[in-house]
Amino acid sequence: MNRISRFRMLIALVVAAIALAPLVLGNFSVSLLNDIGIGTLVALGLVLLTGVGGATSFGQAAFVGIAAYSTAWLTTAHGMSPWIGLAFALALTGLSALAIGMLTLRLGGHFLPLSTIAWGLSIAMLFGNVDALGRHTGLSNIPPLSIGSFSLADARSMYYLIWLIVGLAFLFSYNLMASRPGRAIRSLRGGSILLASVGADAYKVRLSLFVLAAILAGLAGWLYAHMNRFVSPAPFDVRASIEYLLMAVAGGLGQLAGAVVGAALVLVAKNALQDVLPLLTQRAGQLEAITFAALFILLLHFARGGLMGFLRRITKGRLQAPQSADKLGEPAAPLAHRELPRRGTQILSVQGVVKRFGGLVAVNDVSFDVNAGEIVGLIGPNGAGKSTMFNLLTCTLPMSSGKVRFLERDIAGMPQRDVARLGLARTFQHVKLRPHMSLLDNVALGAHSRTRSGMLKAGLRLDREEERQILHEARRQLDRIGLGDRADELAGSLPLGTQRILEIARALAADPVLLVLDEPAAGLRRKEKMALGDLLRKLREEGVTILIVEHDMDFVMRLVDRLVVMNFGSKLVEGVPAAVRADERVQAAYLGSVA
Repeated sequence: MNRISRFRMLIALVVAAIALAPLVLGNFSVSLLNDIGIGTLVALGLVLLTGVGGATSFGQAAFVGIAAYSTAWLTTAHGMSPWIGLAFALALTGLSALAIGMLTLRLGGHFLPLSTIAWGLSIAMLFGNVDALGRHTGLSNIPPLSIGSFSLADARSMYYLIWLIVGLAFLFSYNLMASRPGRAIRSLRGGSILLASVGADAYKVRLSLFVLAAILAGLAGWLYAHMNRFVSPAPFDVRASIEYLLMAVAGGLGQLAGAVVGAALVLVAKNALQDVLPLLTQRAGQLEAITFAALFILLLHFARGGLMGFLRRITKGRLQAPQSADKLGEPAAPLAHRELPRRGTQILSVQGVVKRFGGLVAVNDVSFDVNAGEIVGLIGPNGAGKSTMFNLLTCTLPMSSGKVRFLERDIAGMPQRDVARLGLARTFQHVKLRPHMSLLDNVALGAHSRTRSGMLKAGLRLDREEERQILHEARRQLDRIGLGDRADELAGSLPLGTQRILEIARALAADPVLLVLDEPAAGLRRKEKMALGDLLRKLREEGVTILIVEHDMDFVMRLVDRLVVMNFGSKLVEGVPAAVRADERVQAAYLGSVA
């Protein structure tokens, strides 16, 4: 039985268990499962935001509260239907998350989680100081949910609605992760420069993810309000946010199933402690937090990846969800390709480029051109300014003065992602692959700018045709570099030389006009360098234009059509390899005294 079959069987067993649970459990257990379902929705958003996207939030309970108070106020003060309350609650929660995210998500380091604590505290205080929201006494007599004439006032009726919504949220999230925006989300931990190199905006991806996590919390808040029929500020403060984050961490931040496992673990443990500690001591309230913290520390000590990470280790990944529901499926039409410039046409023109870092001039009045269909090498000894020049060409760094024209457009000052969309693809000196993504998904990320599907379309599986096109393109590029038979392997398992070639495949998936390689031979053994050289020659024959920044003179001399040599930030000489090798200035600066 393959992984997909095992996964589908496991899902079927879980769904059957959830469906049958109210028939065999008592009222208390059903109510506890309802609380677990609501907690799961919030924890699922945190698994996506924090576990996958790498943005820590201590304020998710505030979004639960915004939705709960929104529907409570609308249904009690204005007599509206709870289903209208759902739309109002999600709209207000989403707009609040959008506003908060726009203000805070550009913060880096520890400032982002600190800011989430700040607005989590402020929103909870707001609930307790607004007369229309009942101040600290809250709002009561919230109407129960009903579907037509069927009331969902009791816990057993509410149970099926809660877990139906949880199931749909999981399905949406699973579809999202196996899609174009999902690959961008899974690449957020690789940094904004990586995403910009494939034409994606890391800030917009993170903001969209932040709003999605808030909407999941908003669903939980709406269910909470109409299940308990009473809201007050206490359940929505920072302590509740920490508990939700604890659910995600305890279950396993790296996996969607960690949300439900973590919610069940935390809430069952809390209830068990509340039952057991009063039998052992009269200070049960004080000891509950200490005991709970000790159990949590033990869990992380023995299973740092949460309970799901521990289960994945002992089952050796046999029950892990496949990364994509249908990797290739039926054949798809190829993605649209750019019309490449005619061979010999100038595609890149560097004119008098200067880069200063304070009083240091790293690049000093450098000019050169790159024409279609050739391989140009940019070389020089250590400290010559090659890497700085590379970052200026790809708009990773702003230049101090000068011009860079690409396809007759001045790209100086243009965002890196926009330059990538024009057709300038790059690799990195220090390999930037996502080690826990497959080779196929790493290469598919390169086609991000060639497609358009967003989160909603992906989550609802309305992007399948486009997804098949992306995956077929990724497979084509893997075949092109000789890795087609290893598409499902994890990128982190590859040796360095193969990882560098995989980065080239990702860049090729962008259908570039110009491929810019940053020291692709660094750290490679002789045979790996020979294989890389053969690949680059093959790409040149296919019409790909290449600019290679490299310090390995022997590798470059055998490969390129022209060389630009830099030294101390300035252009030393430009010409064909034989002429450059014979130049006395190059010999003195780079090769020594012997040619």
